[in-house]
Amino acid sequence: MRPSTPAYLIDLAVIRKNCEVLSELKAKTGCRIIQALKAFALPGAFPVLRDHLDGCCASGLWEARLAREFFGETVLTCGPVYRDTDTDLFELSSHIIFNSLSHWYRWRDYALNHPRYQQDYISYGLRLNPQCSTGSTPIYDPCRHGSRLGTLPSSLQNADLEGLSGCHFHSLCDQNSDALAMTLEALDLHFGDLLRLPQIRWLNMGGGHALTRVQYDQKLLIELIKQSQDHYNLEEVWLEPGEAPVLNAGALHSSVLDIFQSGNETVAILDVSATAHMPDVLEMPYRPDLTLDGSPPLDGGVHRYLLGGSTCLAGDIIGSYYFHRPLRVGDRLIFEDMAQYTMVKTTYFNGIQHPSITLRDENGKDDMIRSFDYEDFKQRLM
Repeated sequence: MRPSTPAYLIDLAVIRKNCEVLSELKAKTGCRIIQALKAFALPGAFPVLRDHLDGCCASGLWEARLAREFFGETVLTCGPVYRDTDTDLFELSSHIIFNSLSHWYRWRDYALNHPRYQQDYISYGLRLNPQCSTGSTPIYDPCRHGSRLGTLPSSLQNADLEGLSGCHFHSLCDQNSDALAMTLEALDLHFGDLLRLPQIRWLNMGGGHALTRVQYDQKLLIELIKQSQDHYNLEEVWLEPGEAPVLNAGALHSSVLDIFQSGNETVAILDVSATAHMPDVLEMPYRPDLTLDGSPPLDGGVHRYLLGGSTCLAGDIIGSYYFHRPLRVGDRLIFEDMAQYTMVKTTYFNGIQHPSITLRDENGKDDMIRSFDYEDFKQRLM
């Protein structure tokens, strides 16, 4: 039975298939791969992820708590900044990465005197800015001019690096391994001397690697990881994809609520929202794939519709689509590849109905694990 709309549907069999690809990459390279919770943090899917991945990447205290509760001891925490009250991170994390030297210096005495550090249960790293932009969307480019993310090479001149044993960079966004190759060249140019220091034992290559896409060049990735391991004498290389483990594992089911003419546009209003339920559609921006009656949109034709969300935001527009037949009120449109960066970023904007969450198990059985009502909306600010 299809879920009532609006609803996210997450397919565990697809997640398993993606994770098997990642397991093969781990076996071929010796690298470690973890799930970035900033992209996907659904506990109902964690048992499948745990079977194949090495742990989680957390961007803040609450993600670190979630990772430790459901995944165990391997939690790599990397945030732009940590509050003075975030001391629990030192109990929850196996690695803590600092965004700047100044922030590391602020925390260093506490970090080096922490019992878990003295017992070798936790290590510390520094985020680097490779100064190599390989993407086309500024909002997702940590290497853009004036970036607040990562340390520049000029900051490392005569720097005291006591206590640091790893480095981290994250500059890719859903990209192939050729972008990683360019980034590693820039990294060596700017930070090669640092990475070759005996105290640097691990390198975290961040996320944004489209590891499970069909066109991804795994052979080049394997070469790059092995080269980095040998070149810098590393004990560990980490990858922290957010999308790759859950690629094509999620769908957002919606229904058409209204159809009307606005000038030359035929507008269809849905019971989902770009801004509230799939914000990357506006932030990237991009037009998500979808199906009607199991068929994708056409490249052209007579049945063209501008699909709009159900909030009051004038720009709550999903995109224009051509369909194989006229739309009708009540039609179900299923947006594809909606597992990552959707549920973790949703809002209750306008108090519209929030999508429920359904899990499809590996035998094809659906189970609605979470629904939302007025009390959820009200309690958010109570």
